Amino acid sequence: MTDLPFTGENTEQERHVDLRTSYLGLRLKSPLVCSASPLMEDVDNIRRMEEAGASAVVLHSLFEEQLTLESFDLDHHLFAGTDSFAEATSYLPELSDLGLGPERYLEHVTAAKTAVEIPVIASLNCVSAGSWLEYATKLEQAGADALELNTYFLATDPDRTGSFIDAMYVDLISDIKARVKIPVAMKLSPFFSSIPHMASRLATAGADGLVLFNRFYQPDFDLDQLEVSPTLTLSTPAELLMRLHWIAILHGRVTTDLAVTGGVHSATDVLKSMMAGARVAMMTSALLKYGIEHLRSVERDLRTWMVEHEYESIEMMQGSMSHAAVAEPGAFERANYMKVLRAGALAFKNQAPPAG
Repeated sequence: MTDLPFTGENTEQERHVDLRTSYLGLRLKSPLVCSASPLMEDVDNIRRMEEAGASAVVLHSLFEEQLTLESFDLDHHLFAGTDSFAEATSYLPELSDLGLGPERYLEHVTAAKTAVEIPVIASLNCVSAGSWLEYATKLEQAGADALELNTYFLATDPDRTGSFIDAMYVDLISDIKARVKIPVAMKLSPFFSSIPHMASRLATAGADGLVLFNRFYQPDFDLDQLEVSPTLTLSTPAELLMRLHWIAILHGRVTTDLAVTGGVHSATDVLKSMMAGARVAMMTSALLKYGIEHLRSVERDLRTWMVEHEYESIEMMQGSMSHAAVAEPGAFERANYMKVLRAGALAFKNQAPPAG
């Protein structure tokens, strides 16, 4: 499947293609969801996303550090003792750099809900439960249609086992699900020993959806300043392959909705995500690169492809190329690894210049 060209206005037949899907118990007009980004800080942008075809939005994240630091007087606790720990405190950004503070974030949720008719999903960047339970409730009261737990925990302590880390995620979803009535999704990293087992545990603990995968922004080394510096790199369609792989394996094996995020840039990427088994395809980098209006061309090309290939609805294709559905499930397993390596070796051998 190659990337689809922009084809202009849809025909009457294309306009009647059924793009509807369901995610987190929400009935959506299409699988096109805008995921968390700085664009979400402006209600006008959210309104433009709805007009361009977004079926739901995930707001930018409210960070645990914002709750903790604001609660205990940010300036006092960040800069007391900076003479001895200046290099450590410098890693924490100013509260204003993190976006809206906790109370303003709640007001923003309410404002977004008032401005648009599509579902508004709030996002919490979690490490531990604690005060998150309180704010999960407040976000529900502010009008959020659902909640996404944007987990970002990097294990650096060699004494903490994988099972301990896994339990943190399970406990977090269990505690929050016990507190709120709105649907809750968990955004995961790909760094688990057994993704299927972890997904199953989270589903059993009450997760209404799993979002695959969180993108970890790795720091770089500045050799001139001899500093560790933050980096931000937008996603590319190449990153989609890992998401498709695991969505296809999990589809039909876990009792929870699946969402793809990371690498979704075109209608082609959306179609692949649906066939793997996702309910929605989330995009951010493509909107930052091409603008919010890019959603319109993605939807147009999506409709065109479906008519040309005789798909009447999105739901017809969901999971059609999952691990459970394809004729050769080994394509998702070890057999594919060996096959790809063998094909690569043969290609290299054929291209290599003759010896001598």
